[in-house]
Amino acid sequence: MRLTLHTDYALRTLIYLGIHTDRLTSIREVAQAYGISENHLIKIIHRLGQGGFVETIRGRNGGLRLGRPAAQILIGDVVRYTEEDMGLVACMQPPHPEGLNRKGCILSDVCRLRGVLHEALDLFISVLDRYTLADVITDRERKLLGNAVSA
Repeated sequence: MRLTLHTDYALRTLIYLGIHTDRLTSIREVAQAYGISENHLIKIIHRLGQGGFVETIRGRNGGLRLGRPAAQILIGDVVRYTEEDMGLVACMQPPHPEGLNRKGCILSDVCRLRGVLHEALDLFISVLDRYTLADVITDRERKLLGNAVSA
């Protein structure tokens, strides 16, 4: 299982916001802290806002903050929300939204591999569901990222 950069950056953003709960942060600040494109980060933060993970405050004194406490944000929820396709192989992918047919596997009715891969994916997500954002923020990250100057 390989997570997309979208999910990686989403998790990094949430970690950063989880470290800076005492104030609002800016997109520029998060982007600079991790060396991420601001334009790319805008899309990620918009999506995180839609999911309730991030609250965005507009205006001159606006900024970003967590949408709920870090202890209430499950890593598994973030991954499920940000990953568009959790299918490990083509036969596990959801149907195409426009109803286009995918060429099916001739073994799909008798294949055990798909079941094994589905079980592995379930276990992967169940491990992520055991951890909250608060659990993954380390003291070292707090020291490294806590000294960032707001932009």
